[in-house]
Amino acid sequence: MRTTGGTTTARLPVRYADDVPVDIPRVPAREAAERELSKPMYHENDPSLLERGLDRFWEWVGNLFDTASGATPGGLLGLLVILVVVLALVGAIWWRLGTPQRTPTTGDSLFADGPRTADQHRAAATRHASAGRWNQAVQERMRAIVRSLEERTLLDPRPGRTADEAAAEAGRSLPSHTDELRAAARSFDDVTYGGRTADASAYRRIEELDVSLERTRPTLDPTPAGAAE
Repeated sequence: MRTTGGTTTARLPVRYADDVPVDIPRVPAREAAERELSKPMYHENDPSLLERGLDRFWEWVGNLFDTASGATPGGLLGLLVILVVVLALVGAIWWRLGTPQRTPTTGDSLFADGPRTADQHRAAATRHASAGRWNQAVQERMRAIVRSLEERTLLDPRPGRTADEAAAEAGRSLPSHTDELRAAARSFDDVTYGGRTADASAYRRIEELDVSLERTRPTLDPTPAGAAE
């Protein structure tokens, strides 16, 4: 170690091939050591980033429980008792009220938006079909069919009606198209709820059904449309 201008500098002796010692100042020596230790060969067994993250997480969970148990009367045992009581209350409420049911909405109904005329639904279906959006085209054409039947008073307007219900009710006044109505409702359900993809032929079948229904005279049925069988 040498003292230069009031500053102490550590030097490491290094011998070259001619066996002549050379002193290296502290800072360069430290930097050389850091470069050496940064080589991958020294870190092959280091924990991965995920392992380090999990270690930090479990450390945080442990500290959280330690803090909670320290603030709870009775320590960790008191904390466990409180957790058991809370779980028991939740179970009692669940058993008393039953499994939460989905609030009825118009999500399963045929018409998901505001009221529109049959012609408006047909125009929307035509736009979708022109753009190759067959799912939307099928949906709008089926809505056009049902709305048209409502406008012709063959179906009573009823919020929340599904495509299957509309097809079954309409089949009583239009028995010659019962099978086509059911097939159209099934296509609507497939693309709306079943995750399936429609194609041009599926849309054309519903389009042809819409045109055919417009030309068909209803059969008088003593049972009012929409009434329970």
